[in-house]
Parts: sequence; structure tokens; C-alpha cells
Amino acid sequence: MGGCDVLIDPNISFVPEINTTGFTAFSMPSWQLALWASAYLALVLVAVIGNATVMWIILAHRRMRTVTNYFIVNLALADLCMAAFNTAFNFVYASHNIWYFGRAFCYFQNLFPIMAMFASIYSMTAITADRYMAIVHPFQPRLSGPGTQMVIAGIWLVALALASPQCFYSTITVMQGATKCVVAWPGDPGGMTRLLYHLAVIVLIYFLPLGVMFVAYSIIVLTLWRRAVPGHQADGAHLRHLQAKKKIVKTMVLVVVTFAVCWLPYHLYFILGTFQEDIYCHKFIQQVYLALFWLAMSSTMYNPIIYCCLNQRFRSGFRLAFRWCPWVTPTEEDKLELTHTRSLSMRVNRCHTKETLFMAPSDATNGQAGGGQDEVPTEL
Repeated sequence: MGGCDVLIDPNISFVPEINTTGFTAFSMPSWQLALWASAYLALVLVAVIGNATVMWIILAHRRMRTVTNYFIVNLALADLCMAAFNTAFNFVYASHNIWYFGRAFCYFQNLFPIMAMFASIYSMTAITADRYMAIVHPFQPRLSGPGTQMVIAGIWLVALALASPQCFYSTITVMQGATKCVVAWPGDPGGMTRLLYHLAVIVLIYFLPLGVMFVAYSIIVLTLWRRAVPGHQADGAHLRHLQAKKKIVKTMVLVVVTFAVCWLPYHLYFILGTFQEDIYCHKFIQQVYLALFWLAMSSTMYNPIIYCCLNQRFRSGFRLAFRWCPWVTPTEEDKLELTHTRSLSMRVNRCHTKETLFMAPSDATNGQAGGGQDEVPTEL
């Protein structure tokens, strides 16, 4: 198969370095290229604007600065950067099969996408852990503000370490007149090192965290849906409290499921290509790749839509952010949603081992990540 063209992905370069032309085999009619370009442009615009708005809603409003929301900011930042710095450039590379962007950006393209994917899914995992502690072990110490920052920094440092080998061995090569950005693993004629590395990456940035989140959310769901109401006086408040926490769990489960569905076909495509390299010789594989890559990258634009649809505070924030649009009219309630500092809190009478729910101002706890031990956030 040395003479066939190969669609090379700079993000996860499973593809062997073989002779390619890149000029004719993957050329597309202008109308087809225009359709794909429009689809990718729409994806980038929605993802960048949506995630930037999510970050503004949280960082610009003190009430929104909670542990969970700081991880959402990290998730939004990773998705925004993935859409802005990876999607468009990789689309151009995939649609022409020629690398136009130089050596430095070749290194970047083999480093940052893995980092961003790692940061995205492990931010979701951190949110899952925070929800798990808040719901399953509500009386245990919560993550503090500095602790949250350390976890976020740790996520990016581990992501950098995981992506560094592929970046280090990135190189620019010319194959039959076409410039390629490839990963040249040294001393690996059989491709075993490349195979083990990429299988390890897929496990670490997809299957392992999804498995952990599946187990954790299963326990959370069982805990919430089986929790009895303690006492008659607190029935209404306790039910509202449980309903609010259930909405958070539903929102985050939908975020995780969306990520899993979007990325699964993409990972399966490269796993299949690792064992059956001849699939890259087919003309139709370019269209398959562009469709699977669009689906994977579309995961960066769905989260803001999910937050807006399922969470009142984010919905109010989006109305305020887009109040300049003639069809968007924010209300006074929308402003109060993001500035009013009353929260539902829980205190425990340890002597009588029963819960008492009350409404009280909590400026300090809502203004900092990871408030007090007895604080139980009921909204994102």
C-alpha cells in the first residue's frame, strides 16, 4: 500500500509514514469543500462564543464562583481552545492532505489537542468527584479554593506530560512534493511503540475517566433517589433541596454522555486503522474522517447549550450576555439570579442526628470556591 494516499491526523498520528502525494486522491469539488467549511465554521463560532460566555457568567458574578463552576470554567477553557486552535487547522489539513502551517505549529498540533482533551474529561471527572462528596458524603470536608486551583493546575501538568512524547517526535516531511506533519517514532520499525502509546492515551483520556464517572454517578443517583425525607416540618424544603441536586446531576450526566458519544466513533476509527491500515487507501475515507472529526469537535459546543437549557442561572446569564440582540430581553429576575446571595444551606444537629434545612444569606461561602463544610450547593 505504499502508493496510496493516507489521511494523516496531526492530533493522534496513528498513520504510518508512507509515500503520499496529497494532491489528487483527496481533492474535493468546490461545492463539497464549501459545505464542509460552512459546517466547521459554524461549529467553531458556536463553541468559541458559547464557552466564552460560560466563562464570563461564572467569573464575572461572585455568586457563581463555586468549586463545581471553577471546574466548569476549566472545561469551557479547554473546549474553547480546542475549537479555536485545533478544529479549523486540522480541517484544512484533512481536506487538502497538505500541511501549510510550518514546523512550530506542527509541534503545537501534536501537543495541545491531547492536552485539551485530557483537561476536558478530567475536569468532568473532578466535577463528578465534587458532586460525589457533596451528595454521598455531605459531612466530609469539601475542596477549598486553593485546593481547587491545585487540582486544575495538576490536570494541565499531567496533560502536558502525557502529550509531550508525541510533540517531541513531531516533524515536517515532504512526500512526493506534499508537506506533511507526522510523528516519527525512533527505533520503532514495527510500530509497536506508537501503538502502545496511542492505546494508552485513549485509555487515559477516554475509557478510564468515563468508567470512573459511570460508577460515581451510579452511586450518586442511587443515593439521591433513595434518600428518605427526614421529618415532617422540613418536607417541602428537603424535597426542593433534593430536586435541585438532582437537576445538577442530570445536567452533568448529560455533559458526560454527550462527550462520550461524540468522541467514541473517532477513537474507534483510529483503533481500527491501527490494525487495518489499508482502510486509509480508500477514497471515501476522507469523507468519513471529516464527518467523525466534526462529530468529535462538536463536543466543544454542546455544553453551553446544555447549561442554558437545564440551568436557570446560566439561562439568565446568557440573556444578560446577549441583551444587545433585539430578540433577547433580560428581566430583573435574570439579574437577581446572578447577584442575589441567598442560598439553601444545611446544618446538622449532631446530637440528635437529624438534618435541619434553612434559608440564610451566605455571601462568604458563595463568593469563594469550596465554602464551608456544611455548605451544600444546590445549583451550578
